[in-house]
Amino acid sequence: MPLLPRSRRSRYGAGAVLVALPLAVAAVILPGPWSRAGTTTPMAGTAPASAPTQNAGQAAPTVNWALDGTATATTAESANPAPNAIDGNAGTDWCTSGWTGTLTVDLGQVRSLSDLGITLDAASPSASATIELASTAGDWQQIRALKDVALDPGGPMYLPLPAGSTARYAELTVYSDTGADVCVGEFRAYGGDPAAAGMDLGTDLSFTPQELAAGAQFSYNGKPGTPVTIMRDAGSNYVRMRLWVNPPAGYSDLAVDLALAKQVRAAGMKIYLDIMYSDFWADPTKQNIPAAWAGQDLSQLTSTVRSYTQQVISAFAAQGTPVDMVSIGNEIRNGILWPAGEINCASGAGCGGWANLAQLLKAGVAGAEAGNPAGHKLLIMMHYDQGADPTDSAAFYSTLESNGVPFDVIGLSYYPVLSEPAISGLKANVDGLATEFRKPIVIAETQYPWTLANGNSPPGDSTGDFAWETSQIEPGYPATPGGQLSFVTDELSILATAPDGLGAGLFYWAPDWIPGVPWEPGTGIGSPNVNMTLFNFEGAALPSAGIFQNPAAICEREAPGSVPCVIGG
Repeated sequence: MPLLPRSRRSRYGAGAVLVALPLAVAAVILPGPWSRAGTTTPMAGTAPASAPTQNAGQAAPTVNWALDGTATATTAESANPAPNAIDGNAGTDWCTSGWTGTLTVDLGQVRSLSDLGITLDAASPSASATIELASTAGDWQQIRALKDVALDPGGPMYLPLPAGSTARYAELTVYSDTGADVCVGEFRAYGGDPAAAGMDLGTDLSFTPQELAAGAQFSYNGKPGTPVTIMRDAGSNYVRMRLWVNPPAGYSDLAVDLALAKQVRAAGMKIYLDIMYSDFWADPTKQNIPAAWAGQDLSQLTSTVRSYTQQVISAFAAQGTPVDMVSIGNEIRNGILWPAGEINCASGAGCGGWANLAQLLKAGVAGAEAGNPAGHKLLIMMHYDQGADPTDSAAFYSTLESNGVPFDVIGLSYYPVLSEPAISGLKANVDGLATEFRKPIVIAETQYPWTLANGNSPPGDSTGDFAWETSQIEPGYPATPGGQLSFVTDELSILATAPDGLGAGLFYWAPDWIPGVPWEPGTGIGSPNVNMTLFNFEGAALPSAGIFQNPAAICEREAPGSVPCVIGG
């Protein structure tokens, strides 16, 4: 998608900085039938490089089992029916049509449950609630801690269950504090999902080398660390890194990435390489040919893409850090290497068209496979940006297939603050793509704000943020660490409950990009991303750094003994 923040000129004046750059998310590689034949092509003169065992020993992610369920209610407003309470989107409501009502959720089978979660609509009155569970219909069991619970509107709340709890049914009865209708944005039933234990869970840490070089200090639960070690300790098993051909000094070139790859592998994590085929930022608004490749015709570019990709993948392997997943281009909705490989004519110039793009992408795939060491599993991703657009996403991947472009993984970006549809659109897209294409799906980039404050102001620059006003915030997910955590864990549940287990992973983009490193070189330039990180402006990990953990357990650590538990702002 075009990653331009909304214009800040009306707020900051004519000199305001407008930023265009890609955002990102994290992903995980699942073992088994998803690798294509030929992705372990031998590389002459190179021994098989070691790699971490395939997500070995990874704990089962906590998911919201209510997404797989059905819901009915004793009473409901006609526009806000019971199923809205378990659709994975806290911005759609079940509302009582009176001062009280009961929601009954059938999880479809008996599930092991650790916690429950509830979000009331921000406009709902406060309410009290009682929740009962049953393994067989009608055999309701009262849990003392879940009787007459006080619920406040606006943010996610968590309710712990006794250890070893199992249930198929949950019954939520709400009582309005004012007499007005109560509106529940989301009812969640959390439990571990062993089938999702192989998911790729990661973050894009491309800015880590620059942040550390600039003197940034990071910590997790008061303990110093680097973003690599902190995110590993918080549950990541993968790191994404971008690669530019010849960027400004200090930014993500091959030498920088190779050094980062050593840190990642030493931490026991896998490597996802995002090759941009450009000297600097590449996304649907721009895909500029590297300066050293200028003037090449299609045939020459094809050869260059293949040889460059092979050299890059070989370089990672040669130092014992082979790439585990690679995307051929970044957010390639409008193609790569414009105008030769452009589609949709986004630049306004003549497009090369789909045949050209397919030829270049095939060259990238061939180069990656040629550079991959024998016996090492390398997955090929094609990365599309509009993660909540089922129609255009399906058309894009269908056209890739009809043009014979080989790939293993569907990669999506999803940034609701950049005017993408609500999270229910993401669920529809993930489910539809899984059903149609039978390939694993990774959210390759995603973010959500933990505040609307501008952390660039204290250092003295006027860089505008991607997220700065309440109209960009998704209903049910406030701009707080708790809202950020709830949003990403809801995304993760959408993936974990995708058809046939094809939700493969998630990558959070630039969680480490705190104030101090500019999006491009220059004086008075900052980051437009500082309020969507997983660290505060000073580098201390937020509660939301635990995006791959049980959100209720994180809340209990932040506010022990609170029922319901709420992560503060």
